[in-house]
Amino acid sequence: MKKYEFWFIVGSQFLYGPEVLETVAARAAEMAAAIHANPDIPCSFIFKGVVKTPDEATAIIKDANRCNACAGVVTWTHTFSPSKMWIQAFGLLQKPLCHFATQYNEALPDSIDMNFMNLNQAAHGDREHGFILARMRKPQKIIVGFWKDPAVLQELGNWMRSAVGFAVSQDLRVIRFGDNMRNVAVTEGDKIEAQMQLGWQVNTWPVGELAQTIREIPDAEVDARMASYGNRYEFATTDLDAVRYQARMEIAIRRFLKRENAGAFSNTFEDLCGMRQLPGLATQAIMQDGFGFGAEGDWKTAALLRVIKQMTAGLDKGSSFMEDYTYHLVPGQEAVLGAHMLEVCPSIAASKPRIEVHPLGIGGKEPPARLVFNARPGSATASTLVDMGGRFRLICQDIDVIPPISPMPNLPVARMMWKLQPDLKTAVKLWILAGGAHHSVVSFDATPVMLADWARIAGIEFVHITADTNPEQFEQQLFLQDAIWQLRSIR
Repeated sequence: MKKYEFWFIVGSQFLYGPEVLETVAARAAEMAAAIHANPDIPCSFIFKGVVKTPDEATAIIKDANRCNACAGVVTWTHTFSPSKMWIQAFGLLQKPLCHFATQYNEALPDSIDMNFMNLNQAAHGDREHGFILARMRKPQKIIVGFWKDPAVLQELGNWMRSAVGFAVSQDLRVIRFGDNMRNVAVTEGDKIEAQMQLGWQVNTWPVGELAQTIREIPDAEVDARMASYGNRYEFATTDLDAVRYQARMEIAIRRFLKRENAGAFSNTFEDLCGMRQLPGLATQAIMQDGFGFGAEGDWKTAALLRVIKQMTAGLDKGSSFMEDYTYHLVPGQEAVLGAHMLEVCPSIAASKPRIEVHPLGIGGKEPPARLVFNARPGSATASTLVDMGGRFRLICQDIDVIPPISPMPNLPVARMMWKLQPDLKTAVKLWILAGGAHHSVVSFDATPVMLADWARIAGIEFVHITADTNPEQFEQQLFLQDAIWQLRSIR
């Protein structure tokens, strides 16, 4: 994460004289150094200077736009910075923007005088700065509070992660092995709109080319991959030939990802021409290393998982591709069982995953090796990205992951059980009402605020289902948002 930079730009003006400007610069440098060193700040935080004229503001924003390492801009007005000075700069800005409404001092001194007032006008400057951003309809993140406050720095760090997610999104390439599962609607989507809006480049490669690559993998590379499996996972099968074939597939898929500089991929069990198994263990191991995946050709979920994994890099609770499978509807115990045929990321495992081999039941191929485990319990988010026709909608739901209600010895897949907020009946109704897919990204690390910030930066609709969501108000919200976003989509 430290390879990404966030530029700290401070606003002032020549009205205050050189001594005040020197003080402003010194304080800004001190603040930037302390913020950069804070453990809640995941990226480099760099003081880039005090802006005092329109030309200076425009020049530094142009530099930010050109800098590939710069993932966002954080502005602060230590003194009063006239907003007309920022108009051209903000009009040109192409990076995520955070308005940091803070001040150097935490408390007002008893000896306060006019010199102190003139030097410390952050409250004055914030209003001017905020007005021009509102007038220009410029998306921004507003963070308010003392710059040493741990909660404020955590909020800043989380926004930086959202901005990194946007940076990752702009360069993301997704490989589709085959097409979508036949006749399925929700996994379809406008790939041109996705590239225009989100930066995602989504393209297809023949399954036959992947099958040929699998056949070309040397035994020595398979041996090395098998050894890595022994370090990572527990072998609970004697069918090593099936496991070795998964190793071959993993190596082959990684070759494609590396060759195309791609961060995510999808496949479908309806198109495995030339392959002996559906990639199970292979896909799970690749996801564990930060790549995105979507089953049944679901490139949107694959890309979303990659973005979320990258924005939460360095956090250790995990994120995974997930599918709602079935319900437990016993009164007072209502829960959802989530799983997939094979492809759940072991980053969310409660204990060391086991490699097992079992028949799949669909697809007409050999029994595939897969990782079997239960997900760790805890609070999480389940998010899905759907194409509403002319725009994308990100739906986020708060969930509480629980231990499985039984050992489920006859269900040899990775699985997760969770309770929904405010309750199962209401939450399922709202998810369906919003058009939520059966595929999602479950994350113990990505917070709703982080996801909402990413959606704001990307310019897409965001919907959040919480413990406090009122069904009638939620339906009205969807109706109004639908009208507003359709108007916004007119180009």
